[in-house]
Amino acid sequence: MTTIPDNRAPAAFRRDEPIPSTIEQWWGSDAIAALLRQFDIPYACLNPGSSFRGLHDSLVNYNGNQNPQIVLCLHEEHAVSIAHGYTKVTGKPLAVILHSNVGLMHASMAIYNAWCDRVPMLILGAHGPVDAAKRRPWIDWIHTSQDAGAMVRSFVKWDDQPVSLQASMTSLRRARQITETAPKAPVYVCLDVTMQETRLDGAPVLPNIERYAPTAAPYANPELVKKMAQLLAGAQRPVLLVGRVSRDESEWQQRIELAERLQAQVFTDLKVGAAFPTSHPLHPHAPSVFLSADATATLKQADVILSLDWVDLQGALKQAWGGEEVSAKVLQVSLDHTLHNAASLDHQDLPPCDLYAAAEPASVVRTLLAELGQVKAATASPAGRAARPRAADDGADDIHMPLLADTLSDCLEGSPACLIRLPLGWSGDLWHFEHPLDYLGYDGGAGIGSGPGMAVGASIALKDSDRLPVAIIGDGDFLMGNTALWSAAALQVPMLVIVANNQSFFNDEVHQERVALDRERPVENRWIGQRIGNPRVDLAGMARSQGFEGIGPIFTRKELAPALADAIVKVRAGKSVLIDVQVRPGYAPSMSTGMTKSVE
Repeated sequence: MTTIPDNRAPAAFRRDEPIPSTIEQWWGSDAIAALLRQFDIPYACLNPGSSFRGLHDSLVNYNGNQNPQIVLCLHEEHAVSIAHGYTKVTGKPLAVILHSNVGLMHASMAIYNAWCDRVPMLILGAHGPVDAAKRRPWIDWIHTSQDAGAMVRSFVKWDDQPVSLQASMTSLRRARQITETAPKAPVYVCLDVTMQETRLDGAPVLPNIERYAPTAAPYANPELVKKMAQLLAGAQRPVLLVGRVSRDESEWQQRIELAERLQAQVFTDLKVGAAFPTSHPLHPHAPSVFLSADATATLKQADVILSLDWVDLQGALKQAWGGEEVSAKVLQVSLDHTLHNAASLDHQDLPPCDLYAAAEPASVVRTLLAELGQVKAATASPAGRAARPRAADDGADDIHMPLLADTLSDCLEGSPACLIRLPLGWSGDLWHFEHPLDYLGYDGGAGIGSGPGMAVGASIALKDSDRLPVAIIGDGDFLMGNTALWSAAALQVPMLVIVANNQSFFNDEVHQERVALDRERPVENRWIGQRIGNPRVDLAGMARSQGFEGIGPIFTRKELAPALADAIVKVRAGKSVLIDVQVRPGYAPSMSTGMTKSVE
């Protein structure tokens, strides 16, 4: 019989809380930890690495693992996606700490997602000694880069690689200013290991952090906003494209007031989350990733279009007008142009704009309201649009996406939930969004594998709220990022993950079908190199192995409601739960148009 050695730490070292330490000596990394505490950042997400062992020690033994508290992650990409999900709820950045160049390489996809989603994030890196004479053989060389920031420079807002402690402290203060100043995006600072492990003469002395606060976002020129107000007031068919906006409830109400004063049709986008009540009579079309045919027709009828930082404005205009000149007056409100560079093409095509306000949308909305007054009769009722239709009973026993949406809604019984993530096959008319936290949007860069980590981060942020965190993700997304769940279980974070499992990378089955049709080849072969079914992966078992309650697989409609009800009870009791729901591999009906959409 083989005996497995017990390699665990001695019992005296296995504790749930850190042992208080008596500080008699101070190190460079203690000053970094003290500065992070001043920033009032609640969590630092990390996967351990020797290049920041000094900082890790300081976070534990100098800061007492508080402000920030360490969130241990099983992969660097999860560390970034967890921070991303947290900020989607709160708007406030977390710290992420990445080991040398190898950790940065692992995390680069998630950093790109955060960049495209315009999410603030303080990313700290580290590498071996800048002084080559101090590097250990082999390991310090392969974990050191001459210019670490070059790996991610095209999709971070700013980066630095300071050497001394004084330079590092200045760099981090600057990084915090920059990441929290609109337009917001990640920043990266790489810290030298020698600086971290240099003994100080005394306790760290910190400057007054209030003198290094993030700067206020710029306001639009008042005369420019007045011209916008005049065009909107005179419009017969105004349209508001509401894109990247805050989750502030007062700003949500101001957007409603603006739409009602103008009697403007409002569009929202599944890519960026809830921005306007989708049941409102002025929101005629379900939110979507791409505009539907009906939405395109409505947009083309507009005479004035106000874009509140809409993602890919030219893409929407091109859908409506094609190659024709856009007949509507286009008013753009965004600071996004200040982030555009030549490397990443996330800036999309260039839209025509008659007036361009370089400001945050919220400030322009407030100013427009002051300028407009009561220009038109307000809408009689904010509940004028019909309740979302339920899925028709097609007599089958399997589960498609509309049925999953109906059943989940029934089991929640009207209690508030936050849909953290939705799969690509989700149709926007399956759920109404009535609050900024009803839905958080996608990941920005369409990087598959981000869903589990973002679900964990958002659930951490929602832990003390009245909202039940729910993430519905595809099986491909789950399989790439599933070990992020361990961090939620370790922190005892209540959350519900529903894997809409069609055992396929189905979006690419659709692409293969299109190619086969174009080339007159067998569409029956579209599944090859796409299906994830032989052998079938035990998704619930993977979740259980990481401390979650695992339920499923659920195959039939009869099983679905009891399983969801059981899961919701467990989450409300403080459990982390995953359900593997086998969904129809193919298409499900769209509720509003009768068209078909892929289930993924």
